Amino acid sequence: MKKKVCLITGGNSGIGKAAAIQLAEAGVTVIIGCRNEERGRTALEDIRAQSGSEEVELLLIDMSSQASIKKAAETVKLKHPVLDILIHNAADFDISRKKPQFSKEDVETVWATNHIGPVLFTDLLMDELKRSEQGRVLTVSSQGLVMHPFLKVDLEDPELRESKYSVEKAYYQSKLAQVMYTYWLADKLKDTPITVNAIRVPNVKVDLDRYPDLSAIMKRMYAVKSKFSISPEEMAETYTYLALSPEMNTVSGKYFDEKRQTVSSSKYSQDKNNISQVMDLTLKYI
Repeated sequence: MKKKVCLITGGNSGIGKAAAIQLAEAGVTVIIGCRNEERGRTALEDIRAQSGSEEVELLLIDMSSQASIKKAAETVKLKHPVLDILIHNAADFDISRKKPQFSKEDVETVWATNHIGPVLFTDLLMDELKRSEQGRVLTVSSQGLVMHPFLKVDLEDPELRESKYSVEKAYYQSKLAQVMYTYWLADKLKDTPITVNAIRVPNVKVDLDRYPDLSAIMKRMYAVKSKFSISPEEMAETYTYLALSPEMNTVSGKYFDEKRQTVSSSKYSQDKNNISQVMDLTLKYI
């Protein structure tokens, strides 16, 4: 029986790494996407050791850079003509950032990494997904959107170049766009064996060492927040279930929480006209 192949971006730490370990333990060939080679190779060895599987590979990719994404897609195609699972786990959300940063293509990095990158990467790997008996695409959003029920994607200024920049606003807007993309892509692929679903991630314990520039107050706030957060391993169990469960073979266009229950997104995000407008904007970037 041929092994399934799963590519998970941001697979070198947190939920992504935990999911990579679980998937490798389940007998899946796992490709972890990481932009930093040193951290990627360290994670690669950890995942192999903890899962007991050597079928784990490293893919260097910067999800904010379209050039990097295109190069990575070509690398995948050369080795894996069939891709069974694509998990868009990587995200840009540096909670210490005060000013916008821009990619090599001059796109604000939160918008580029969290939304434009996944759309482009999926498109480039679509032929490989279609060769799978039952391909699966999983996008990742945030439970924090519940606190922003009236949030809309700014069609005129999605990169927040003209308005006051806030990394939180940039992040939640990008995650809203990903939910809308999930609905759009699921509809586009409804006559294929490929399913597309989104995952709503709640508060997950954060490794504060990844944010050395955080103020002492912010560190204390996140330390308190962590007491009420689930572990990356617990959240990864939902990733693994949605990626591998036979019960999910024909489920598409849904939004799942950490308990594997379907949840609703905002009315704005479900409106077909709004989805069309967001995707028209998105496709102009790629």
